[in-house]
Amino acid sequence: MREYAIAAIPADGIGPEVIAAGLQALEALQRRMGSFRLHVEEFPWGSDFYKRTGAMMPADGLETLKKFDAIYFGAVGAPDVPDHVTLWGLRLPICQGFDQYANVRPTKILPGVTPPLRDCGPGDLDWVIVRENSEGEYAGHGGRAHRGLPEEVATEVAIFTRVGVTRIMRYAFRLAQARPRKLLTVVTKSNAQRFGMVMWDEIAEQVSKEFPDVTWDKMLVDAMTMRMVLKPQSLDTIVATNLHADILSDLAAALAGSLGVAPTGNVDPERRFPSMFEPIHGSAFDITGKGIANPVATFWTGAQMLEHLGEPEAAARLMAAVERVTASGLLTPDLGGTATTKQVTEAVCDAIHSANI
Repeated sequence: MREYAIAAIPADGIGPEVIAAGLQALEALQRRMGSFRLHVEEFPWGSDFYKRTGAMMPADGLETLKKFDAIYFGAVGAPDVPDHVTLWGLRLPICQGFDQYANVRPTKILPGVTPPLRDCGPGDLDWVIVRENSEGEYAGHGGRAHRGLPEEVATEVAIFTRVGVTRIMRYAFRLAQARPRKLLTVVTKSNAQRFGMVMWDEIAEQVSKEFPDVTWDKMLVDAMTMRMVLKPQSLDTIVATNLHADILSDLAAALAGSLGVAPTGNVDPERRFPSMFEPIHGSAFDITGKGIANPVATFWTGAQMLEHLGEPEAAARLMAAVERVTASGLLTPDLGGTATTKQVTEAVCDAIHSANI
């Protein structure tokens, strides 16, 4: 039996609710298949930990996580802790410390989900957004001087390196090459940002020569928002900077129905360190404790984690169960339904046990 060590970090808001649901589904899946086992250890890091200790995670947190095969992450953020403290105290140190430079965000319209786009249904919107996850606008370089004075200055420096852009571009081309349509769209803002973004365009052109079977095009990020809404069928694989892809992937999730169905993988493609898998939706404190958080994003995130671990059959079985449940009309309020987190989770577990795939 194949065995994997998983670090679960439920963290903040609805994170504990959806991670519990995800672990329940993964437990049902491993019982049904009997070919692998997940050894899960939970860590109580996050905003509550910060309020007690003054840190979002222990100083040796990364060293603790190194021994695991993957990290299953809930959400970070609290209304009474500044967002930059929570983000830079937990999620970003893991992403940057483990060089998880490829943030992979698949999006598609699931069966039974009514998206906001007119005349757009399952099969019409099926994308993967690849977000550069280690540098760019979120590199953390900059500062503030003369605080509180009229001449106060704040700088936020976007860092683009040739090695960073080349490796994410190559990753995106490989991913596009592996998908049926072999289509990639490179998103920049090179008309206004004439240094870093122009380098993105130049490196895309260079890397494209390694993938002659991939059709690719370029879009400015503002025009890309229109294309996503008006011509969703024209897109497949998308690559963009840390900031641009962060924004575009939230739009993509909304166009597919809800942030509650959108997964993420923070991946170290070279597998030197554990990769981290998390739903996009964040801590959602407005619905925390109400039992109505959508667990679908966490299930899909679990499927991404299984694929990364080398368990594609298990990942396919989990996603088939999820789609069977959404197609039945059992949906949480964010998708227009009335189901609870527990009801959706139990239905997915039942679908896992009864599936014949």
